[in-house]
Amino acid sequence: MLIDMSTSRPATSAPNTPHTPNTAHTSGHPRRTHDDAPDTARLFTRLTTMEEGAERDAVRDEIVTAWLPMAHRIAGRFRDRGEAIEDLRQVAALGLVKAVDRFDPERGAFESYAVPTITGEIKRHFRDRMWALRVPRRVQELRNKVRLARRELAQTPGAPEPSTADLAAHTGLTEDEVAAGLEALESFSTLSLDAELPAGDDGYSLADTLGEADVSYDIVVDRESAKESLRRLPERERAILYMRFFEDMTQSRIADRLGISQMHVSRLISRSCAQVRQEAMGRPGDGR
Repeated sequence: MLIDMSTSRPATSAPNTPHTPNTAHTSGHPRRTHDDAPDTARLFTRLTTMEEGAERDAVRDEIVTAWLPMAHRIAGRFRDRGEAIEDLRQVAALGLVKAVDRFDPERGAFESYAVPTITGEIKRHFRDRMWALRVPRRVQELRNKVRLARRELAQTPGAPEPSTADLAAHTGLTEDEVAAGLEALESFSTLSLDAELPAGDDGYSLADTLGEADVSYDIVVDRESAKESLRRLPERERAILYMRFFEDMTQSRIADRLGISQMHVSRLISRSCAQVRQEAMGRPGDGR
């Protein structure tokens, strides 16, 4: 399938002379509005009657080749919007191929069908591919309305930058919607975390302004999760855990103080810790 090629092509007709009227073609078709709008009506008629195969593909490619200059012209309207013109031409060529495949010659002139099809393909490319930060479709539409309103309000020479209220009045949007559209205007590109902050010469970057995880929060969460389970333990087992983990006593010293065996102390500690852990994790204990 042919997608791109040079925009230059040989002229399809001789230049107008005083003896050649320019108001209509001899075939009865209306005058073409652009020099890059070739007369491919016969090719389209032939294409609709052909079966799938190499010969039909050749006719299809001939039509695409003839209309590529128009597709490139449409792509040129979207230059200087952050996308390379070569990529825009490829997108326009894809829209042209879709237009050729879907066009019905009985429904009118191909140019009337191809122009919105190609334009829509380019706009979809910007909508779906050009956002560094993906935003909802509704916010994208707000962005477009705000962008057009800013352009229209700034057309008057010496006019100040329109305010949020001005944009809201011009577009019929609320000020919150205008604010969302203004924020979306900056979403085509992102700023590196290593970029230096604009204010000051201290060399701080955006990454330096971000907070870090504080391990103390984990301790607080664990402590609060275990608090209720510890309260439900029998008094002797709470005392054993306190002596072992807060007073740093050995199991032997705990056993001597309570008058029980060291083995019994070890079992009580293991059982109490398992019960507290299970309840803190949201699982019921296994009972006593």
